[in-house]
Amino acid sequence: MNSLTKIAFSIFIVFFLFACASKPPAFTEDVCLIFTEKKSWYKAAKKSEENWNIPISVSMAFIKQESSFVANARPERTQLLGFIPWKRKSSARGYAQAIDGTWEMYLEETGGWFKQRNDFNDAVDFIGWYNNKSVKELGISRDDARALYLAYHEGIAGFKKGNHRSKPWLLGVADEVNNQSIIYNQQLQSCKKKLGRKFFLFF
Repeated sequence: MNSLTKIAFSIFIVFFLFACASKPPAFTEDVCLIFTEKKSWYKAAKKSEENWNIPISVSMAFIKQESSFVANARPERTQLLGFIPWKRKSSARGYAQAIDGTWEMYLEETGGWFKQRNDFNDAVDFIGWYNNKSVKELGISRDDARALYLAYHEGIAGFKKGNHRSKPWLLGVADEVNNQSIIYNQQLQSCKKKLGRKFFLFF
């Protein structure tokens, strides 16, 4: 194998591993199965919880709702003249569906200029960071996924104005996020000891 072949093979392996790492988990209804398949995700979610004191179950429920754990998720494009693909509905992107302005604020406050919205570690930290701001500025409980999601969707200023109250569909989505958070939390209680070990196996 010559040097060029070795380089090409190495590049292929890197791209292959990246594709596998960014692939959504096979089962998204059970957080224990998610973390069993994506072992590095538990470490990242735990670190976010330690940094911002937002429960893992809340952050994971947010990501499930926002992107279904798809790394490069983006809003659908609008259509020009009813059939020509046009601009996207917003600049939201990645696991957390963070918009440009809020993501830039996150980078400025945390000093992480090389962070990416399609990186799970960065996205789950972003969610913790934002929800911690909502807790401090709005007085929302750290485990109140419903209220936190409404503030996440409408923005802290929008939540203060009560914009969410006139959006029944959004209130329904927030209820779903809250229910998912409760389920994830219950599941996590049964596996977090194993997840906390340096090496773990599930049978």
